Amino acid sequence: MTEMLALRDVHACYGDLQALCGVNLDVNENEIVALIGSNGAGKSTLLKVISGLLPLTSGTISFLGKRIDRLSPEGIAVAG
Repeated sequence: MTEMLALRDVHACYGDLQALCGVNLDVNENEIVALIGSNGAGKSTLLKVISGLLPLTSGTISFLGKRIDRLSPEGIAVAG
């Protein structure tokens, strides 16, 4: 199975507030993934980080084997 999206040890902050701490996620080709959790658990923050709207503090995000965590939101959209 082809790995489409891979997050490794992703950390993100809003100022001094750490919102994500060590998130790992794999999404393979033809998979449907649901992200669930209570209010304030980091669901929207994770999507903002993946889309480039919120920068990573550390970690990596790859799409089809290529790092996208250093791209702008526009660059991520062009990448697919």
